[in-house]
Amino acid sequence: MKKAIAILLAMLMIFSMAACTSKPADSGTPEPAEENQEQEQGKVFNIYAWNEEFKGFFEKYYNVPDGVTVNWIINPSDNGVYQQKLDEALLNQENAAADEKIDMFLAEADYIGKYVDSDYTMDISQIGFQNAPTMYDYTIKAASDQNGVCKGVSFQCCPAAVIYRKSIAKDVLGTDVPDEVQAALDSWEKFDAVAAEAKAKGYYMTASFAETFRAFSNNCTSPWVDANNNLQFDDQINAWIEQTEKYVENGYTLATAGVWDQEKTDQMFKTGKTMCFFGPAWYYNFCMTNAMDPENGCVGDWCIIQGPQAYFWGGTWLLAATGSDNTEMLKDIFETFTVNEDVCTKLVENENQYPNNTAVVEKFANDPNYGNTAILDGQNDIAAFSKLAGNIKWENHTNYDQILNEGLQNKLQEYFKGSVTKEEAMQNFYQLIRETYPAIKLP
Repeated sequence: MKKAIAILLAMLMIFSMAACTSKPADSGTPEPAEENQEQEQGKVFNIYAWNEEFKGFFEKYYNVPDGVTVNWIINPSDNGVYQQKLDEALLNQENAAADEKIDMFLAEADYIGKYVDSDYTMDISQIGFQNAPTMYDYTIKAASDQNGVCKGVSFQCCPAAVIYRKSIAKDVLGTDVPDEVQAALDSWEKFDAVAAEAKAKGYYMTASFAETFRAFSNNCTSPWVDANNNLQFDDQINAWIEQTEKYVENGYTLATAGVWDQEKTDQMFKTGKTMCFFGPAWYYNFCMTNAMDPENGCVGDWCIIQGPQAYFWGGTWLLAATGSDNTEMLKDIFETFTVNEDVCTKLVENENQYPNNTAVVEKFANDPNYGNTAILDGQNDIAAFSKLAGNIKWENHTNYDQILNEGLQNKLQEYFKGSVTKEEAMQNFYQLIRETYPAIKLP
């Protein structure tokens, strides 16, 4: 079975769903915990990642054991490059020298299933780690294979919100108070109506054609690909396309700006004209540095609300690589970033993160003196996010999600720019699928 998975990886560089759901017969089974604990620990710890976010947290808050060298192998996530490079290394994991083996690698929500459903990740109980009751259930489910065997942990929980500009809300709605703004934006019908009001006053409702995508896509009631390998468009995806067409046509959004583009993030300067952005706690540091610019930013002119519908976005999981000779360090890293309340507290206070530790979350949510002043107006965003976090469910995900989610947005962007027709954009999307996942049956 391991050989079969390797062949599929070599052909596609990205697992198909069939490969992901296949279970190893015996060769991929990690050694028993007793043997892992007795083996000599390695002196080189190799971590694969797609950016330096967790690397920064690791270097600040983790005490590397004496004599151990940590190597970071970082490749960009764009167009599946990170997964391709990771897959190449995993294919060679069994034959790699001890100091070149992957010990831990990071995975996102859009493709984590591909790895946890393979024998390239190991049961974390084999290294002596037990999931804590303070961890959010969906983060455990996402890191577990189809038999419920957990292969890793997440250091964060990612409930997402509408992050709105107070001064613009005040001008458009006559109020900037979170409860009142929420009442004005608690459905997509109301959100669309306010978008028209914002446009009439010279503002954009959103700063990217793709801004609301995750609020729709993470509320899908069906997966991208059904049990018979047929591509399907959930009603939520169709609703996003319909809304975006209207927003582009009416000038409610920036038609040419992608969700990560500078044209969008420039709208976060104090001179920006956009009322709403969509994101979780990690969005502050990753996307809103312009808003925090000392001279040109607008710190304190922001609040968060749920918006039209609750959703979550993203997350980073730390997965234990089969074949690691640093099992004790793996366990220690997992504990540091999930169980250690001092470190989880620092992630909130110093890094504007929402930690995967309900005890720490509860402490901040109930603290009358806590408020986010790094970017918000002192609002207790942990309390706001905590009301959303408990409702996150891990459902309708496939191992194709990253390429399909990003591919649809990228191909439709050309349509929204006016470069191609809608039909041409959709045919380009289908061609991407043919080239990447030929087993998927297209409409």
